[in-house]
Amino acid sequence: MIAEADPAAGAGCPCCLPRRSFLRGLAGASAVAARPAAAAAGPSADRPRGTGLVIDCHGHYTTEPPAMLAWRKRQIDAINDPAQSPAPSDLTVSDDEVRASVSARQLKLQAERGISLALFSPRAGGMGHHLGNARTSLDWSIVSNDMIHRVASLMPRNFVGVCQLPQTPGVSPRNCTAELERCVTQLGFVGCNVNPDPSGGFWTDPPLSDRHWYPLWEKMVELDVPGMIHVSASANRNFHATGAHYLNGDTTAFMQFVTSDLFKDFPTLRLILPHGGGAVPYHWGRYRGLAQDLKRPPLSELMRNVYFDTCVYHQAGIDLLLKVVPADNVLFASEMVGAVNGIDPETGHAYDDTKRYIEAAAISDEDRAKLYAGTARRVYPRLAAHLSAAGLMP
Repeated sequence: MIAEADPAAGAGCPCCLPRRSFLRGLAGASAVAARPAAAAAGPSADRPRGTGLVIDCHGHYTTEPPAMLAWRKRQIDAINDPAQSPAPSDLTVSDDEVRASVSARQLKLQAERGISLALFSPRAGGMGHHLGNARTSLDWSIVSNDMIHRVASLMPRNFVGVCQLPQTPGVSPRNCTAELERCVTQLGFVGCNVNPDPSGGFWTDPPLSDRHWYPLWEKMVELDVPGMIHVSASANRNFHATGAHYLNGDTTAFMQFVTSDLFKDFPTLRLILPHGGGAVPYHWGRYRGLAQDLKRPPLSELMRNVYFDTCVYHQAGIDLLLKVVPADNVLFASEMVGAVNGIDPETGHAYDDTKRYIEAAAISDEDRAKLYAGTARRVYPRLAAHLSAAGLMP
């Protein structure tokens, strides 16, 4: 059965809509045939915007073609009558529809903001791992990942794929490894999104450090791909999706890493905490102190495997992030078109124009280059072949 919907408050997030709004969109789809110490300057500083390679490690397909949303609606409607569920092959979308779905927003904003390439994954709130069963999740993941592949194949200079995994509450992540391998070895994807809470806000599965997750970590290490720790929609009305559930997920995952020996077992596993790491960089002393009190290794050891992105939508937050976390552990990201789309009345610029904040930050050009591309190329080693094939690197 479909769980109780999210509260309507704050339901206007196109990236990861609370489920009521996402399903409302699905219903409509059938009727529509879319480390420095100095303080930084303000976001309106006159520093020229960088023109080198800029990789946005956090992009979601939030402008899916109507036919794709209609397919998902049919699937959800058939959860209690599987015989009526559509097959992945039932979805038909033309190349022109795929191009049109990203031209007015993603491509336009990439050009305006000087972003070279986005690591592109399915809509996070749309993953809906708490809906249906393992078959539901697998078919939806295949549809979603195949659409990402089409976007990246048609516009390889703008997008490269990051996959959704067919997770289901209570089902071993081993169930995800075949789809991950397909996406990496056949579709050319460079990473995956890992939902630490497939139950949608009820946290019914074991922590990420538990052996329950080891089959997935083993496959990621084998394929040499990182994972972004990213929850999906909230089915728990206590947690607004983007305002609470997302940041809870990032913060909770970090504490699971602090209190475990996960990276002793997987020393080459690389995991990215999006949204600026949730609460972590802004309470760094708390986590350093907790690690010390719990007789855990210092956070500097953890940072061999853990990374943060720059989806922080104000200058002071970016400045603190870059002061606390080394540039070697921060990847540029904007999550456009995503969680926060509006114009900040204090600056006159879009909240999610995070490149503006990086340009205004009091950091060295060397660190800025790491943020924009260097760290991403190291964390996502499979990017090299894509950058070369797309003509973005020699």
